Amino acid sequence: MPRHESVAEGARPGAALASEDRARLLEATHHDPHAVLGAHPVPGGVAFRVFRPYALSVTVVTGAVRAELRDDGDGFFSGLLPFGDVPEYRLLVAYEGNVLDTEDPYRFLPTLGELDLHLIGEGRHEQLWQALGAHVTSHQGVAGTRFAVWAPDARGVRIAGGFNFWDGTGFPMRSLGSSGVWELFVPGIGAGEAYKFEITRPDGSRTLRADPLARRTEAPPATASIVDVSQHEWGDAEWLAHRADIPVHEAPFSVYEVHLPSWRPGLTYRQLAEQLPAYVREMGFTHVELMPVAEHPFGGSWGYQVTGFYAPTARLGIPDDFRYLVDRLHQAGIGVLMDWVPAHFPRDDWALAEFDGRPLYEHHDPVRAAHPDWGTLEFDFGRREVRNFLVANAVYWCEEFHIDGLRVDAVASMLYLDYSREPGQWTPNEHGGRENLDAVAFLQEMNATVYRRCPGVVTIAEESTAWDGVTRPTHHKGPSGFGGLGFGLKWNMGWMHDSLEYMAHEPVHRKYHHHEMTFSMVYAYSENYVLPISHDEVVHGKRSLVSKMPGDWWQQRANHRAYLAFMWAHPGKQLLFMGQEFAQGAEWSEAHGPDWWLLDPSYGAEADHRGVRDLVRDLNALYRASPALWQRDTDPAGFQWITGDAADDNVFAFLRLAADGSPLLAVSHLSPVVRHDYRLGIPDDVPAWHESLNTDAARYGGGDVTNPDVIKPEPQGWHGRPASIRLTLPPLATVWLRPA
Repeated sequence: MPRHESVAEGARPGAALASEDRARLLEATHHDPHAVLGAHPVPGGVAFRVFRPYALSVTVVTGAVRAELRDDGDGFFSGLLPFGDVPEYRLLVAYEGNVLDTEDPYRFLPTLGELDLHLIGEGRHEQLWQALGAHVTSHQGVAGTRFAVWAPDARGVRIAGGFNFWDGTGFPMRSLGSSGVWELFVPGIGAGEAYKFEITRPDGSRTLRADPLARRTEAPPATASIVDVSQHEWGDAEWLAHRADIPVHEAPFSVYEVHLPSWRPGLTYRQLAEQLPAYVREMGFTHVELMPVAEHPFGGSWGYQVTGFYAPTARLGIPDDFRYLVDRLHQAGIGVLMDWVPAHFPRDDWALAEFDGRPLYEHHDPVRAAHPDWGTLEFDFGRREVRNFLVANAVYWCEEFHIDGLRVDAVASMLYLDYSREPGQWTPNEHGGRENLDAVAFLQEMNATVYRRCPGVVTIAEESTAWDGVTRPTHHKGPSGFGGLGFGLKWNMGWMHDSLEYMAHEPVHRKYHHHEMTFSMVYAYSENYVLPISHDEVVHGKRSLVSKMPGDWWQQRANHRAYLAFMWAHPGKQLLFMGQEFAQGAEWSEAHGPDWWLLDPSYGAEADHRGVRDLVRDLNALYRASPALWQRDTDPAGFQWITGDAADDNVFAFLRLAADGSPLLAVSHLSPVVRHDYRLGIPDDVPAWHESLNTDAARYGGGDVTNPDVIKPEPQGWHGRPASIRLTLPPLATVWLRPA
């Protein structure tokens, strides 16, 4: 116990709490504990009231005065001291075997200002995480942590954590007017403290909830939130300064999709930071796309059932460890995209579901709230505070973790009221349509806000329908009358489905399905597209990419290589999921990740898996060095068919053109025979061509049927063009040619 100059004296009685306030504090239903606890001027002096359950005694210490308060029972202590004004003071709280010297949380003014509360009420707080959640701060000259949570239906909210032995009885929060926000500054609490909010529901029952805006969590299966302070010093200033130099749709964009926990199982964020950037850089990808890293209780959901929208999963480290990984990727020249999941959330009773006792984050209509496919709940996009929670979350990852892009999951499930619902299970919108107008407005606001606040960041929609204007600016209205959704890019699910269907056919049958490879060019410029071969295509019985291919093992690998080179040459950016870059034969499993042992030279995989890996590395290198393949991805003038109707030959040939007109000729031959002297029409302004890539090369595991010599045009017209060349087309292969 600290030493003081004066002898202890007792405070006078007469300051005890009124029975109504006392009862409300005991029942955890008091909206304004600061009005009755702490120190307050009253006739005859200053009344001190303290609520500390299990305390044996409480003593007020101010200057040289020390006064023990009267024990009023049930953890309440009070006393009247003869002061004219409320002094600075501390509390000595005696427990069995321990005396705590502490500040009184109930002597502090609110830590949130009127502007914060106004913006929260309007649903326009673009940095919501700086207002709500737990923040280590200095308030009125005292160090501690500010806690704030939005719970408008709660009858009372208390803080429970390791610092009070998970008993929130003595830590009730105050309600800040009509905002629905509850707040408490707890002195002496710092980073690393675990906590939850104990909420009294409208029916009087209580629930213990994790913080919706927690920036750090315990590692699952534990569910507490943790007070966090970042100490990371960023080293990616040069990357950030230049990432907006070239618009994404006019820049090279080759994406490696990664599930961090299983890429190399057992690695932490910091260990991944030593291995992943080096591998991705060696392979030549421009970006990684991380499957969701926000905290989630069930690892088997791969992160798509989020409970901690503001916290990187603690499975791999603390938030600063994740920052370190992003930083190292940027320093290696690699952009970082992240899957973001605003469509739904799980029903765990410690997370967002009926957070304050009533539907809050989910829609109040049970039919609208329940997601029909995933057993989860859908956000109420029409509620401004919920929309704010999500819009600010998108900004949060970009500003706090320097994320370069958000791939928004399951956009179609948000856009349509009848998504996976039968007639009678949904209600039309105010215009009688099936569009979810609230979700449209949310996506438009999210995209507009992210693009305004975060230069160089791209948003990408996983949208599986023909919704008009997914990548059109929000202020441009289309034929449907809606403004564009404002995304930068959209996954081309149609191309993915059609091209994989084609490749799955035996070559002898492919001529009957030729249109499945050419139809994508009918709509290739309707949106800004990414061609995705994602995790979704190599799980749940769909087989790995190479295993989708027909024929024996040699033919499967040849088809795989030819398909990848066709994909890299096709208009649109490209994305490939981990393991497919070396033709992994097994489906992906989050339990063990890619089969890296297939690349071990002792396995004898030189011509098998390592050859495919080398092809992908060369594809990326040639792609980045060839503006024709990315500069005019969204411009029809950047593409010309040479022949798109050679169905009997299973041949597809087209030109890609850079902004200055320089061409690249891509020829895919998807029959298992060699075609000699195959004639293709070409422009007459290229004096000679050379083969820059051939997926049948021996170093990739092919048969090495190549065109090694310079190829000179002949004056014979073909395919409606003034000149032509003759090629040897290897079996099940794609060839790229460039001007010699």
